[in-house]
Amino acid sequence: MSMFRRRGSGNRERQYQATCLSAPLFPVSRSLFPARSPRAQGFTLLEMLAVILLIGIAAAAVSVSVTQGLASARINAASSELAAALRATRAQAIVKGAQQNFDVDTRTDTYLNLKRQPVALPKGLKLSITSAKDDQPNDHTGRIRFFPDGSSTGGRITLTSGKREWHINVSWLTGEVRVVDTATTVAMQ
Repeated sequence: MSMFRRRGSGNRERQYQATCLSAPLFPVSRSLFPARSPRAQGFTLLEMLAVILLIGIAAAAVSVSVTQGLASARINAASSELAAALRATRAQAIVKGAQQNFDVDTRTDTYLNLKRQPVALPKGLKLSITSAKDDQPNDHTGRIRFFPDGSSTGGRITLTSGKREWHINVSWLTGEVRVVDTATTVAMQ
């Protein structure tokens, strides 16, 4: 401290120290955070409704995506099973050395497996067949015949769900069975 002191300066010093000690380190603007009464703490009804609405929109988007994914997986599985049944029929023709028939009923959307039992397609999936006229015993049944040398009469079985189609093509010369998803084929071209 200095030897010479001005009169009344001690009072100012105490006021300055009191102001410095009570001032916040990071001043906060009161206009950004208006003071609330102790009773008004928490969220407003409007804020809660906005959050609930956003959660509902997100849940709806996820459920639509999951539903479409499950339907697509179900249809892919059905087309793969149908192709496997065609391949098994061809293999039986080669092993037994005798002609084997693969029958499709477009009215009931079913096909006959190796044990001649009807296999139904999942709901919402329609079936159609393009084959030789001689291989159509009636207006709703189509047939693809497989021969002991592995060849076949050939044809195309089409699975339809909405606007999408899957073709199961059977080569007449080799009896090869191939599944083609038309949506994937169009996207690749």
